Amino acid sequence: MLFTPAETKVIVVGGGTMGADVAAVCARGGCAVQVVEPTTERRALLPDYFANTLTELGYENRIHLLSVAGSLEEVDWADVDLVIECVPERLDIKQELFAKLEKYAKPEAVLASNSTSFPISQIADGLKTSARMIGLHFFMPAHLIPCVEVVYGEKTSPMVGESLTKLMTACGMMPVTVKKDLPGFLANRLQHALSREAFAMVDAGICTPEDIDKAVRFGFGFRYIAAGPAMQRDHAGLEIHAAGGATIYPSLNNSATIAKCLSERVDSGKFGMKTGEGFYSWTAESIAAERKRYQNALRDGLKIIQKELPEIK
Repeated sequence: MLFTPAETKVIVVGGGTMGADVAAVCARGGCAVQVVEPTTERRALLPDYFANTLTELGYENRIHLLSVAGSLEEVDWADVDLVIECVPERLDIKQELFAKLEKYAKPEAVLASNSTSFPISQIADGLKTSARMIGLHFFMPAHLIPCVEVVYGEKTSPMVGESLTKLMTACGMMPVTVKKDLPGFLANRLQHALSREAFAMVDAGICTPEDIDKAVRFGFGFRYIAAGPAMQRDHAGLEIHAAGGATIYPSLNNSATIAKCLSERVDSGKFGMKTGEGFYSWTAESIAAERKRYQNALRDGLKIIQKELPEIK
């Protein structure tokens, strides 16, 4: 079972963008972390990435806690306490990996998945030690966005969830507990509920994607850094929200299919920055500028809420 970061050895399987940032989160908290990345080219980039990221976060004194391996077979499994899976979002890949981890890791080691959509119960289906398997869902970029979802599967031991929550808190994260293993967990379900209504209004000709973004960023979304939906309603008055909901809810979109403005773009191969067009048009220069703006905005936002986050010792 997990204890304090200084006593915890973590294996992160997958050294892509998400896996590398998850490793940095654990290392800044004081965990010894080894990243398993089979791709030679990516593996060669990780040491510099870790050095730059931890230096930027102000934890350059913990760079030595990070190491890299090329395969599961290179890991010394005897002292591993936690494994965090950050492999591609395919159920067959995750199930195959967890079957291997069940054999490699000692019985008391916790096996966690960073899946964004697959229930941990589905990933752990048919395995003998599913009580130690749990969802641990970070948000990209994991080292800048403090929230992490601790998602209980049908057979997850409460002790596993409680221990992982304590560990993530010690690493400076803000864990939220998701007690039932349902698609999208907590945050993604909220995001998709918003997106469904937003894109439905685009389909209906009520507004443009640009207006949607402005309304969220510079309207009600601006308040979310200070108060979430429940707290904000207490500020404004529950009776006001209830009255508004009674009027608005009957007309909200509840379609079981995605909006036309989204499906048509996907069908046309317009995936966003990666293809040069999505809801916006992109060039190499505009992508670089937008990513820089986005990262800087996240860093500035993090400074605002830093005092409310758990302290890293």
